[in-house]
Amino acid sequence: MNFLQTLTLILAAILIAMGINWLYFYIQGKRSAKVIDQETFRQGMRKAQVIDVREKKEFDGNHILGARNIPYTLLNNSIGSIRKDQPVYLYDTGKTLSVRAANKLRKNGYKDIYILKEGFNGWEGKKKSKKVT
Repeated sequence: MNFLQTLTLILAAILIAMGINWLYFYIQGKRSAKVIDQETFRQGMRKAQVIDVREKKEFDGNHILGARNIPYTLLNNSIGSIRKDQPVYLYDTGKTLSVRAANKLRKNGYKDIYILKEGFNGWEGKKKSKKVT
């Protein structure tokens, strides 16, 4: 086998692994939470806990009005502050971290979990940014 064939096999294996990883998270996301559009998110957010799972710096820069920040990296430490008797609305920049957060929440007994379909990048509703001093 020459170098080019070996390289092609390695690249194909990497692409297949990436595809399997994407499929795994897609299936887990479907099992853990319901993905909802902006209008549904906006209508239900008054009765839900809206959680931004991005890092604090991104949250401080701009976030959905009424959301609180629990970065995905700190979710295990803060999971007790999320109520199980109210719906949980998650969002991040896209939806990758939200799916992971939904998986963690589901494994900890949360049932009513929703993810913003386009994430914060697609949000057209009210936003709030921290004032820079």
